[in-house]
Amino acid sequence: MRANSQGTEIEQLLYWLCKMPGFGPRSAKRIALFLLQNRGTVLEPLIQAMENARAKVQNCQACFALSTAPICSICGDSRRDGSLICVVAESSDVWSLERGGSFKGRYHVLGGTLAALAGRGPDKLTIAALVKRIADSASGLQPVQEVILALSATVEGQSTAHYLVDCLRPSGLLVTRLAHGLPMGGELDYLDDGTLAAALSARKPLA
Repeated sequence: MRANSQGTEIEQLLYWLCKMPGFGPRSAKRIALFLLQNRGTVLEPLIQAMENARAKVQNCQACFALSTAPICSICGDSRRDGSLICVVAESSDVWSLERGGSFKGRYHVLGGTLAALAGRGPDKLTIAALVKRIADSASGLQPVQEVILALSATVEGQSTAHYLVDCLRPSGLLVTRLAHGLPMGGELDYLDDGTLAAALSARKPLA
């Protein structure tokens, strides 16, 4: 399916819907039909919500999670344990972990995982910012004492974890990873709250 200046409005809508994760041609057609048949109640509010998100959503300056403010609500919450940083790949992983309510520390969002074939090297992620954040915390009231690597059990996730261990080793910090309950190849976003809570509580040292 191609989109160009000569394509109809419906063809262009289908093209961009197919760009979304989990949407193939058939599901895109169903969604497009639903939106066009419900313009006033669904399509127009959706357009407004997307425009608001485009204008207002940004990355938290501290942890890089999606936020509507320069500092997200988690980083700005003084009740959170600043000595614990949980490193995740995407903002959706933060949402998954927060859903269970078992983690009381703070987060750091990498913006993905290392993937050489996709051209995603360390410079494309927020790894340097993580190292600096940890170093800067040493002179603060609550220095970082433990970094938890909550990365999916995929090849890319595990490669990223090993790279982070090497980067963090000079700091002398305790570096742990999520433990049992995470199947090989599993994505955090698809795990239930109990599994995530068990993996957090039974985390293991990496360095």
